Amino acid sequence: MENQHQDIPGNPSTAKSSTVKLRQTASPDTLRVLAMEQWDFWRENGYVVVKQAVSRQQAQQTADFLWEFEDKDPDDPATWYTAPRAEMKMKELAGTGMVEVYNHQHLWNNRQARRVYDAFVDIWGTERLWVTIDRANLNFPIRPGYAYKGFIHWDYDPDTKPQNVQGVLALADQTDPNMGGFQCIPWLYRNYDSWKLAQPTDRDHFQPDLTGLEDKIVKVPLEAGDLLIFNSSEPHGIRPNHSQDKVRIAQYISMMPAQEDNEDLRQWRIRSWRERQAPEGYAFPGDPRGWERTRYGTAKLSELGEKLLGLRKW
Repeated sequence: MENQHQDIPGNPSTAKSSTVKLRQTASPDTLRVLAMEQWDFWRENGYVVVKQAVSRQQAQQTADFLWEFEDKDPDDPATWYTAPRAEMKMKELAGTGMVEVYNHQHLWNNRQARRVYDAFVDIWGTERLWVTIDRANLNFPIRPGYAYKGFIHWDYDPDTKPQNVQGVLALADQTDPNMGGFQCIPWLYRNYDSWKLAQPTDRDHFQPDLTGLEDKIVKVPLEAGDLLIFNSSEPHGIRPNHSQDKVRIAQYISMMPAQEDNEDLRQWRIRSWRERQAPEGYAFPGDPRGWERTRYGTAKLSELGEKLLGLRKW
C-alpha cells in the first residue's frame, strides 16, 4: 500500500479526507438512527453519541477477547502493568493502553453491526461506505512507573477542513469521571477560524495550546455498547485514568465513503483482513508477537461486512 499518512497520525486504512462532503442537512424521514435532536447536536458540537450501537453482551465479548489478547487478567491488577511491546512514535499515546489488534472476528462483528453502519450512513448521507481498520484500547488506572498525561489533539490539520469523521465504541461503562476516557472541545470546533487568528504562526497544527480553554473541555460519559462519532475537525483526546480499579475499554471504529477506484488501497485492505496485518502507519506499530496471524483465523464477513471492507463492491 502506498504510504497514506506518513506525516500525520490519521488511520491509513482510508484516505486522509473524503472527496465526498459531509452531510449538511437532514430531516426525520432521511435518518435511520439519529433523532433530529441528535442531528442538531452533531452539527453544533461536532460529536454525537449513539446509544446501544451494539448490545452490552457483544461489547462484553469483545472486551473479554481484548483481555485474552493482551495476556492480562481483568480480576488481577498485578497483570495489568507491563512494558510496551513496540515503540509508539506518537508519544502522547505511549502508556494509554492501545491494543495492537486490527482484524479479529470480534472487531469485525462490531464493524458490520447494522446500527453502527446506519449511524455512519446518517452522518455521511450515503450508503456506500468503507470502515476503518483500526485497533482497540485497554486504558488502566495510573500507577507509579505507568503514568501518562492526558492530551487533546487533531489527527488531521483542521486548516485543511478534512471531510472525515472518527468513532469510539465503548466496550465497558465509562461513567465514572475519574476513569479517563474521551474528551473534546466543542467550543474550539465551533470557533476554530477566529481562535487561530490569535495563535502564533509557528503553532503546532495537530495540538492546540489549551491555555484559556481548560473550562471548555467536555468529558463524554459512555455506557458499554455506545458509539461516539466525532468530526475530524473536533479537538479530542484521552484523559488520564485516576480511578482505583476501573479500566476504560474501547474499540475505534469509523467509516467514510468507499474509494473503489483506489485499487491499491482496496487490495491492501483485503490483505489486511485476510492476513491479519496492522496498518503500521505513524501511530500504528502493530503487535511484534504476531498473535493475530498465528493464533486467530481470518474473520468471517457478512455481505455488509464484505462491502465495508471492499471485498465486494457497492
